[in-house]
Amino acid sequence: MQITPQTLKALQNGFNAAFLKGFNSAEAQWPLIAMEVSSQSALENYGWMKELPGMREWIGQRVIHNLEMIGYQIINKHWEHTVGVDRNDIEDDKLGLYSTRFSMQGEVAKRHPDELMWQVLLSGFNSLAMDGQYFFDTDHLGFDAAGNETSWSNYQAGASSPWFLMDLSRSFMKPLVFQNRSAVKFVNQSNETDDNVFMNRQFRFGVDGRYNGGFGFYQLAYASKAALDATNYQAARLALGTQRRPDGTVLPIHPTHLIVGPTNEAAALALLNKELVSGGETNIWYKTAQLVVVPQLG
Repeated sequence: MQITPQTLKALQNGFNAAFLKGFNSAEAQWPLIAMEVSSQSALENYGWMKELPGMREWIGQRVIHNLEMIGYQIINKHWEHTVGVDRNDIEDDKLGLYSTRFSMQGEVAKRHPDELMWQVLLSGFNSLAMDGQYFFDTDHLGFDAAGNETSWSNYQAGASSPWFLMDLSRSFMKPLVFQNRSAVKFVNQSNETDDNVFMNRQFRFGVDGRYNGGFGFYQLAYASKAALDATNYQAARLALGTQRRPDGTVLPIHPTHLIVGPTNEAAALALLNKELVSGGETNIWYKTAQLVVVPQLG
């Protein structure tokens, strides 16, 4: 193939199309567990907002509920993935392999936020969240029916692979935060006069974006490292479903998803998808949550 500005432009368009093919073929998982927050700077400051009390009968003046803020930041990171194309491969018309490679690059770019958010979730056992506690902890601030402060736990210790029970029913409120500064974009150095072509005989095509992940509402998530069985699953549901607001009214949390790694998949299937348990008794937990199996969770 003769290398001209026209052939290089066609090459760029072809590789971009292959990238988009891979990018669009992958379905993002992160929106299930994280709410997207648009970022306008190098970092964003978040405040932890106590759960507001419920409605009250209007007697006398209004009661103003102010926000109690605790400093929490998510710093954006810059991510990239770059592929080099040898000039001789273009001249020798050996571009078939690259089309597949750029489609793979597109898939990698699409799935990277998923990888990032699952890493954030696993870090919740030893990373501080908006309330200054570990995201999964045994002594978050909670309230009883009288509105008195109590200790609330969304973590069960154990020696097994972790599993997570979550309320993911709201689009505006999720356990995690995906902070998006700039979406991924496909860029290139594909001019004959570029230094990398002159010095290394290499055209370069890459993707980059700026974003990061962090913690949102711990009230929506429960983590366990104990065995995934009926007893521990019931305890997780009870912990999530019995939370209260500062005025003592019930916080409407209802578990919707059970998220596990491959190690816990069989136990999760038995717990949620079998109508009968051993002995022929009815399985009371049948279809009580949607199962999500995530390889990154082990």
